[in-house]
Amino acid sequence: MAASAAERSAPSGLLSIGQVLARLTPEFPDVRASKLRFLEEKGIVNPVRTASGYRKFSAADLERIRIALTLQRDQYLPLKVIREHLDALEESGGAPELPASIVKGPRRYRRDELVHAAGASHALLGDAVSSGMLPAAETYPESAVSLLRALAALDGHGIGPRHLRPLRQSAERDIALVQSALSALLRRTDTPSRARASEMAPELASRLDEVRSLLVKDGIGRLLS
Repeated sequence: MAASAAERSAPSGLLSIGQVLARLTPEFPDVRASKLRFLEEKGIVNPVRTASGYRKFSAADLERIRIALTLQRDQYLPLKVIREHLDALEESGGAPELPASIVKGPRRYRRDELVHAAGASHALLGDAVSSGMLPAAETYPESAVSLLRALAALDGHGIGPRHLRPLRQSAERDIALVQSALSALLRRTDTPSRARASEMAPELASRLDEVRSLLVKDGIGRLLS
């Protein structure tokens, strides 16, 4: 009875947590009230409160939640990125829709397109594949363009892909370190844990890059002193 009284006291058109869950569970069967409160804490939505303190969600709140849950489930995007995307769309007056790159899928490059986009040669691409810097594939993601472009720049100074095998091995060790640090979260399958892992992994990788960069700079400093 208390809940129905709260419903009657709510502004017209707004939804209770229960009503929001009823609309979301057909697509997201694992969503719970605690998840909605978590999304509120992270700034995805900002529901109004009744005089009794009950949360009430607008249609726009419901759509933001739906998009956030979709991007977490399908793309494992961190909530910070999702919030910034939704806020930017609202500030520009656009409807909160899924990013076109996600709806259409990220671009893939054929080998000739990859070589052209990176300003490299087919021979360099072959060396990158044989040295394990890039996989042998028919198409490549956007990240491969940046990697092959960097390899081309280094190759111009006589540092070929075969010289960079230790970097690849170091990257694998970094991945293992991040995996170990996040093992508790990665063992769990609930959405908040996966989202937290997605937020922490890039931060840990950035810290490892920072340490490596400082060590290299220190070594070069000693070399040139």
